[in-house]
This record gives sequence, structure tokens and C-alpha cells, in this order.
Amino acid sequence: MPRHLSPMKARTGTLPTDDERWGFEVKWDGVRAIAYVDDGGATFESRNLLDLTPRYPELAGLAAALAGRRAVLDGEIVAFDDEGRPSFQQLQSRLNVGSPVAVRELAQRVPVCYVVFDVVWLDGDDLTKLTYEERRRRLEELALNGPAWQTPAYHPGDGEALLEATRERGLEGVMAKRLDSTYTPGRRSPAWVKVKNVRGQELVVGGWCPGEGRRENRIGSLMLGHYDGDRLRYAGNVGTGFTEKELDRLATVLEPLRRSTSPFDPPPGIRKRCVFVEPEVVVEVAFNEWTRDGTLRQPSYKGQRIDKNPLEVVREEH
Repeated sequence: MPRHLSPMKARTGTLPTDDERWGFEVKWDGVRAIAYVDDGGATFESRNLLDLTPRYPELAGLAAALAGRRAVLDGEIVAFDDEGRPSFQQLQSRLNVGSPVAVRELAQRVPVCYVVFDVVWLDGDDLTKLTYEERRRRLEELALNGPAWQTPAYHPGDGEALLEATRERGLEGVMAKRLDSTYTPGRRSPAWVKVKNVRGQELVVGGWCPGEGRRENRIGSLMLGHYDGDRLRYAGNVGTGFTEKELDRLATVLEPLRRSTSPFDPPPGIRKRCVFVEPEVVVEVAFNEWTRDGTLRQPSYKGQRIDKNPLEVVREEH
């Protein structure tokens, strides 16, 4: 069985016009995870090879569901809100818990589901050279639908109908995948396209600025950037979308990363009291549009992405 597989990545774009050559899936707002399942159990790894297994004990039963079969699966760990919609904010509470007791308690209060959408290795056979359509057939034969794992259907053709359905339900969007595409680990392929209803962007935290009033001596906004080659380009500040609890947690995360100089190139014009940090923390924001000077208009904080490598964070073209 292969280990430490880097998952195939999608490009951001629009719906393809040749629908009949593509399969369409709901885009899930969670944490991407590769599952390694054998007779020793199930382990889960993020796309930057972080071991997620201890955080989600409710997923351990996936091994029993495969009934002795050995597999490497690709999917997304998702938490749902009270209306059954994926909630990245809910999932945030599960990402940074260290105590096994706290993990078990949270698993009861905020359960997650492993949404499986691909199988890349099965019982000794490498499936990466098979087409997406054939891999989906093999995956559906596994019948992985249980208390904490699901295999949602994919839809050949008519991506517009699925996109409209996700829009009506307030979901993130759809994934378009060429039916004849092979699985290319670690590669951002034009054969997979993510089509979003709401614009979003992953960004690297390069500092923070204090706020006003109750936030006078604490984080008021985060200074964000993305990589352009080896340069961290400033993309603006985000100061909305935080809970008080999340601001306290971010302060704890960022405090040991303080530095005296700006990590941005070129450095932005900022207020004197702003604090620079090493560019090691990745967050996700929703936003309205990119401005002409390359900054975000009306960004809103969604959460930290512990599953992303900062050096891979680039501006997505929407």
C-alpha cells in the first residue's frame, strides 16, 4: 500500500461547455484527507501530510466497513450545521484539540463525516491510471455509506443543474471532473475544475493590527498575503468573521511567530502598532472581488487551514 500520497488538486474556473465529457460532484467545505485502510485500521492524512487520525475517532469504523479489504481513498472530512449544510466554522472546533478526552467530547457534540469521492489503490492494485469514471465505479462497489462516512453520487453531464441546486441550498459549489481523466497525485490538473458559488481564497498571515474599543490591545485584523514565486504579496487585511474565542486562539497561535520585519515583498504601508509574524499560518476568507491594486474587497474570515502548506498558497483566478 502506498503511503503519504499527495492528493490530486483542482483548478478554479467555470463550468465546462462540453458537459457530456465531465462528471460533476458537490464541492464539500471541509478538510481534504487521504484515508489508508487495512487490517490495522484506518488512518487519515491531510494534503500537507499532517496525521489527522487522532482528531476524528468516529472515523475509525471505516476499516470495519471495508470488511478486510485494503484501500487508499480520497475524500473530505466535513462537519454539518443544524440544517445539514457543510460548515467549515463547525469543523474549526475539531481542528486544534489535543486532549483525547476533549476530542471524544467534541466528537459527540460536533460529529464529522468522511465524504469519499475517489479510490486510488485497492487490494494491491494501483488505480491511478484508470479513468475517473472507472474509479467511481470501483468506489461505488465498495458501498461506503455508514454513520460517519458517505459516498455521494456523481452526476455525468448537466453541471449547470447541479450548480444551481448547490446555489439554492447555500452550498460552496461543484467539482467538475473529466470522465476520462487519470489520477495525478500532487498535481493541479485542468481535468479537475472547482466552480464556486461564493468567492474564496486561502491566504498566509503575515501580521496583525490591533483594533479599536474592546479590541484595542488585541487582534483587530489579520494582514494577509499570497505567494508569487518566492515573494509574499500583500493582499489586504481581514477584520470581520471572527468570534471572540477564535481571536483569542489566533493570538495564542501567532504570538510565538512574532518578527521585527515585514514578510511581505514589497512591504505594505501600515499603522505603527501592527505586528509582523513569520508566514506560517494559512487561513481562508470569503470576499467580493480583487481590486486593481491586488487586494481583497470586503473579505470575511472563515477559518484557519491547518491542512495547507503556506508556500503553496497562490492567488486563485476566479
